[in-house]
Amino acid sequence: MHDAITRDDRHILCEFINSTDRYTQGEKVKEFEKQWSEWLGSKYSLMVTSGSTANLLLLAAVKELFNVPNGSKVLVPACTWVTNVSPVIQLGLEPVFCDINLNNFSFDTDSLPDEDIKIIFITYLLGFDSPHEKLKEKYPNALIIEDICESHGVTDANGVKRGSDSLGGTFSFYYGHHMTTVEGGMISTNNKQLYDLMKLKRSHGMARNLDPEEYTSVITKYPNIDPQFLFLTDGYNFRSTELNAVLGIQQLKRLDRNIEIRKKNYKMFLDILKKFEEHFYIPSDSETNSSFSFPLVCRDARMLRNLKFHFKDRIEYRPIVAGNLLVHPFLDKWKDVRVPNATILNNNGVYIGNNQNVTEKMLKTLEDILLNAIGTGVSG
Repeated sequence: MHDAITRDDRHILCEFINSTDRYTQGEKVKEFEKQWSEWLGSKYSLMVTSGSTANLLLLAAVKELFNVPNGSKVLVPACTWVTNVSPVIQLGLEPVFCDINLNNFSFDTDSLPDEDIKIIFITYLLGFDSPHEKLKEKYPNALIIEDICESHGVTDANGVKRGSDSLGGTFSFYYGHHMTTVEGGMISTNNKQLYDLMKLKRSHGMARNLDPEEYTSVITKYPNIDPQFLFLTDGYNFRSTELNAVLGIQQLKRLDRNIEIRKKNYKMFLDILKKFEEHFYIPSDSETNSSFSFPLVCRDARMLRNLKFHFKDRIEYRPIVAGNLLVHPFLDKWKDVRVPNATILNNNGVYIGNNQNVTEKMLKTLEDILLNAIGTGVSG
């Protein structure tokens, strides 16, 4: 990603800095939250410091509100970002890892475990949709929360934005995502009780973060405690700043355009990749997608070595998220869980960036590199 923050963004941010003496969470954060809810189609939204803190805050509040006991099982994919799994462990819950599929990199619905799953934490990876409805059918009593951090605008088959009708959906505004506040995140929900609890937990658990009428009602119950520092639950400091919100308000104006450009780029990428289908797994071409990157999952490891050799000094690349998370030291307890597709993605996959500044010329360069990687047989 480059040039994500425009000259106009910087000018408006400078104007704001010079016109206010309030920089921590305030009216601009509220304004951005309201605009985000309107864009997404949800009732409530809460701005926080990152997508990662959004994940932790959402899961902590769901656990408390629904009285989910310690040790309860949370279904997670074997390939996701680390802060989808870490909060599960940190909050005393038990992750249950499921293999992914190589079409949209979400849960492999043929490998879903027959266990008592209390919570499902879906990840919409790389801008692809996920089998939300099949998961709900398999686990009708499970609470479902959604990480949409790198997939702003991804929809279901009916064109409804994921997160708009969710118990809780998280979004990230990290610099490389569809829009940015540099660092920042959002949680959206239609559940008022969950929203109120997250508002408390976002800021230390203090009662004064409630809406005025609710705050007035609460403080009458505890007349011997100074209402300025009345703590109703455990909490964190995940408050964002006004500066991040000012950027968010500006960036949101361009989000739909950014998504459309990314979709157009992704279609061109797929057209290129399909020419080399014998060498690569072809990912989803669904209209529901909202592309974050161009995944290249090779059919054998030798091809990946060729790619990396030819990418050198020409195209920057990354592993596909964290690959198979179960090979990482902090999840050693689960290292023997069998996840063959996540292993293929881990050993044979990389992605390169998609964003609103990608051009047709850049994609032609990628096609030339693929041709060279296949044709030369150089293994690096």
